[in-house]
Amino acid sequence: MRFSHIAGIIGCTTAAFISIAPIQVEAATFKIESGVTSIDRDHEDILRNIGLIITNTQDTVPPIPSDYLVGFNINSATNFTFSDENGFTPLFGTIEHTGTVTFNNAITVGNFSIGFAPGRTVNNASGLVLRDTVSSLNPILFDLGAPKSVTFDEQNLTLSLADVQLFISPEFAQGLGDSNLAGLFAGTARIDAKVAAVPEPGSALATLAAGAALLAARFYTRKIKCI
Repeated sequence: MRFSHIAGIIGCTTAAFISIAPIQVEAATFKIESGVTSIDRDHEDILRNIGLIITNTQDTVPPIPSDYLVGFNINSATNFTFSDENGFTPLFGTIEHTGTVTFNNAITVGNFSIGFAPGRTVNNASGLVLRDTVSSLNPILFDLGAPKSVTFDEQNLTLSLADVQLFISPEFAQGLGDSNLAGLFAGTARIDAKVAAVPEPGSALATLAAGAALLAARFYTRKIKCI
């Protein structure tokens, strides 16, 4: 057998291997696309103790789980991304919601926005905050504690952040006329969200390069007679 024949066999075998070998793309960044943020029933009792009584809700949805107080739909304006490093690491963007709550038939807040605000000094705060986008003041209402657990269901691309603690923000406390309320535990929230993996910046180029290599290998082997 001539050397050229051996080279042809090796070339064909290599091309076949490239054709069937899967391209592994590992993504560690995710984007929230939809879902529900729910507030537990203790939240209502805690707010009642400081004089805030829920008298009406608009455009809310059933909470998850069903024994929670109220749910707010995560809408399409959401662009919140996070990394799975250390379980859950916010990167940028916000989680936008639809739905409002009225207190004492006078104060309406809602269409809440959850985002990252570095530099927050409230005890136990994670840097995530919940903002009101309906009222004229648009204040930060609550600082959010770090989630106690993060669970990925890779098959359904579902993210659950269970029992995120809510703390009354200094801004909200000032608006209520009592700065001593800042940092007061005000219940827990739960975020159940559909997420999608975000490819790493270089992954698209890597995929194109691998595709180009595959086409080049196939084109080259056509010039070699396989035995």
